[in-house]
Amino acid sequence: MARPTSPLLLLCVIVVAQLLAPAGAAKFACNARGGAARCQSLLGYTPRNATTLASVMSLFQVRSFRSLLAANGLPLSTPPSRPVPAGATVRVRFACACSAGHGASMHRPFYKVAPGETLDGIARGVFAGFVTHQEIAVANNISDPALVRAGQELHIPLPCSCDEVAGAGVVHYAHLVAAGSSVSGIAAEFGTAEETLMSSNGIRDPKSLQAGQVLDVPLRACSSSISDASIDRGLHVPNGSYILTANNCVLCSCGSSTWQLECHPAKGLSSSACPAATCGDLALGNSSSNTDCGSKTCVYAGYTNATTTTASFNILTNLTTQSLCDGAPMPQPSAGFDLRSGVQWAYLAVLSVCFNMALVGVVL
Repeated sequence: MARPTSPLLLLCVIVVAQLLAPAGAAKFACNARGGAARCQSLLGYTPRNATTLASVMSLFQVRSFRSLLAANGLPLSTPPSRPVPAGATVRVRFACACSAGHGASMHRPFYKVAPGETLDGIARGVFAGFVTHQEIAVANNISDPALVRAGQELHIPLPCSCDEVAGAGVVHYAHLVAAGSSVSGIAAEFGTAEETLMSSNGIRDPKSLQAGQVLDVPLRACSSSISDASIDRGLHVPNGSYILTANNCVLCSCGSSTWQLECHPAKGLSSSACPAATCGDLALGNSSSNTDCGSKTCVYAGYTNATTTTASFNILTNLTTQSLCDGAPMPQPSAGFDLRSGVQWAYLAVLSVCFNMALVGVVL
């Protein structure tokens, strides 16, 4: 009578198979639930040929050109025709949703197949390897990739995540590894810890990094005073970028000098009238000092639907006070998140058990 297969043996086989999987496009872990299971993620698109911001916007079906400008920290006066040289990187912001432990772009982008194109060519050529042809096939219920036809519209499931890192909200950035890159270099470029980068991507040996590999890079976001009751709760803005919120009535930016979200009214950008955004006599984003060595600032706290008929929504504010006399240093950015993920430790624990079982002959 054949011996029943040990569940632990099956687990060992699964873990080893994952360890031997080839590098390339990869799904990002995304285990957030509830309202936190939807967020905004970023992708660093590097075109092989010269293009324009308008073409990038069209390819990824970015709803607002201002959103593309904000993600790249470009002035709002920048024209859509601005050239993007070959090899330059454009950050694309898109909506992300978690499902079954992984994240993927919501609804967008869609791509219309041109005559003679294949799923692999679309995945590698058009979308630079951020997705595989197998992932496109699954997302579009295509059983035979060879049957893709010209004119067919395909949903492209871009990798993303909404998970916190070390208990803090971050913006997950899909980064395509260039030839000659290293884990330490990428970590330094994006201001994160090497251990965080490795654990977020299941990298056990930094020397195993390969060109063309897609990495989940958690970007630190500025702290804010946005209320949990706000419509834009969960708003995360990484260093060097800004975002328009409250129906384009407020512009919030993030800088690494204080790592505090700085918001002020965005005049002339909203298609509707913007409600007042003040803390008494102090306008949003403004500060005042007094003789008691204190500085007061009117900060953004979100926006909610109005309960009156005088306005369609309300902008929330908080008045914060900072002491200027105690000599306390301004907050400085940390070296990056440094928390080994539970997933990485789980892999190591299972491998250890598998190794010991093999030594005593249990597995065999």
